[in-house]
Amino acid sequence: MTDLVADHTILSVVVGSRAYGLDGPTSDHDRRGVFAAPTPLFWHLDKPPTHLDGPLPEQFSWEIERFCTLALQANPTVLEVLWSPLVEKLTPAGSALLAIRSAFLSRRVFQTYGAYASDQLKKVSARRSRTGDTNHKQAMHMIRLLMAGVHVLRTGSVLVDVGPARDRLLAVRQGTASWESITDWAAELQASLALAAAETRLPTAPDRAKIDQLLVRVREQGLT
Repeated sequence: MTDLVADHTILSVVVGSRAYGLDGPTSDHDRRGVFAAPTPLFWHLDKPPTHLDGPLPEQFSWEIERFCTLALQANPTVLEVLWSPLVEKLTPAGSALLAIRSAFLSRRVFQTYGAYASDQLKKVSARRSRTGDTNHKQAMHMIRLLMAGVHVLRTGSVLVDVGPARDRLLAVRQGTASWESITDWAAELQASLALAAAETRLPTAPDRAKIDQLLVRVREQGLT
């Protein structure tokens, strides 16, 4: 099944620390992609997989329909694929997907980004209470998610590269920032997220019709 990724990927990007502007000399190349399975494969009882690992290390890909479903739910991990500045492969179908990426955005971003960040904060806090240890990497990503959520609500685009805040974020990841400073920063960002949600110009729901039209075109092209 890895041939589906090798032969039918329409969009492949680098995410993770390299895309975030937080990479170091030993950082991995985390790759995420979208593949469009040939349409005849859906005519069988056994359908194509919705996602696949590999074939490269740290590579994960979604079939386009599954990808669109998750993006319509404002899944932060999926949305950042559409805005990653590090594009490694792009076909005409991939370009068409990127051309309508704003159609996936809606006010649901407030719930998803806020919920993801709150969940991370709860996990870090619970671990601190239980063991006295802090998962600094998890804390950093919690802050990064809040920053990204505020940005998308204010601008209508997904923030991936957080390089301008690199030093401050790395201080969190490396454990040199105090826990109090981290929670204070998180509280500030949560307040900013709520304000951005109140003022956002994003629609209440994504444009499902536009996404559906794209999917139909991809399936038609997949007949040949």
